[in-house]
Amino acid sequence: MNSLRGLRRKVRSIRSIQQITRAMKMVASIRL
Repeated sequence: MNSLRGLRRKVRSIRSIQQITRAMKMVASIRL
């Protein structure tokens, strides 16, 4: 069970990183 909880945490962090990169790309396209 403990490993499953850690895996979920990893997935959540990866999703947050993807959202941040997507927002940065949108900001960059708006600046250009």
